[in-house]
Amino acid sequence: MKINTDSETLAENKVLILYILDQTHKPITNDNLYKLVLTAIDMNYFYYQQFLLDMIETNFVVSYEKENQLMYELTEHGKNTLDLTLDILPGIVKLKIDTNLKSTLETVEEEHSIIAEYTPKNENNYIINCKIVENNETVFEIKTFAYSREQAKEVVDNWKNNAEKIYPKVLDLLHDTKADK
Repeated sequence: MKINTDSETLAENKVLILYILDQTHKPITNDNLYKLVLTAIDMNYFYYQQFLLDMIETNFVVSYEKENQLMYELTEHGKNTLDLTLDILPGIVKLKIDTNLKSTLETVEEEHSIIAEYTPKNENNYIINCKIVENNETVFEIKTFAYSREQAKEVVDNWKNNAEKIYPKVLDLLHDTKADK
């Protein structure tokens, strides 16, 4: 059995993070990325943070703020580096990531989801369902009608893109006892 040196372990951990970022195919929050890392190996949080900072400084990973959360995404330079170094990652660790990634991502996404869909009732009527789900529980849901497919799609897209703004306004209107009648 081969005992890894510290530099080999550091390289493996960085490649692991690059691999996870590559497999998610979209920006991910710091907490969610760490949860995914933990599904593969037991990594100290402070080392994890240092690895991320190192990879940001070397332009393998980019970070930016979105909706008051720090998001991480793999850069093109990071993808190229991953292609060159993927063989450093032990097969068993890669298998754990591949096995657990989808279910872990689904769990993370279900913690706070904005959902909107429309279904045809007949040729000219569509039922639109918009909701917010947190921790697998629907916390807000609204149903309405549209009189064309285009109108239904417009409402669905608007909800998906602006639910954080629409939801509080609707709640304010519902709670306003002095609303004009």
